[in-house]
Amino acid sequence: MSAIKFLLSRQSNGFLAEPGPSPEQLKSIFATAMAVPDHAGLNPYKFHQIEGDGLTKLTNIYVDAIKAITNDEFKIAKAEKMAYRAPLLIVVSTDYKKHPKVPEQEQLVTAGCAAHAVQMASTALGFGSMWRTGDVAYSNIVKKGLGISANNDIVGFIYIGSKSKELPNKTRKTADDFIEIWQ
Repeated sequence: MSAIKFLLSRQSNGFLAEPGPSPEQLKSIFATAMAVPDHAGLNPYKFHQIEGDGLTKLTNIYVDAIKAITNDEFKIAKAEKMAYRAPLLIVVSTDYKKHPKVPEQEQLVTAGCAAHAVQMASTALGFGSMWRTGDVAYSNIVKKGLGISANNDIVGFIYIGSKSKELPNKTRKTADDFIEIWQ
C-alpha cells in the first residue's frame, strides 16, 4: 500500500481486544511520536502507558471525575467501562515549556501531532486504535490522578489493541470546499 493510501485509510476502530502491542512494538510507536514537527525541539508532551492494573486505577479516577460533574447513573456506569475499551491506553498530554519563540499554542499542536503519530504507528503495525477525549480529558481530577499539572492539557486517550471487528472504509469529504486559492 502506498503511503498516501495508508494515510487515507486511517479511521478509529472501537472494537479492540487482546493482544496489544509488544514492548518492541511500543518502542517503535513512541519513536514515531518523537519524530513529529517540534519547533525548538522542546518535546512538549508526555505519554502515560496504561494497561493491566493501571486500567483499574484509571477507572476509579474516571468515576471520581464524572461524579464531580453529575449524578447521572448512566454516565457513571459508562465511566466504569471506559478504560477497558482496549488492552492498552496511551494518554498524551502537554508538557509546556517556557520559550521566547514557541508559544503554548504551537506546543499543543506538537503534542497533537505526537498523538496522531501514536495512532498512525499503531495502525501501521496492524493494530486498531481510537483517539478519544470527552469530559475526562478536561477534568482536573483526571489530570491530578495521572500526575499532570493543572496548567497542562490532556490531548487525547489513544486506545490500542487488536481489531476484533473490521470496519468498512470510511467515506471521506473532498478537500475542495476547504481550500481557498490566493493569487
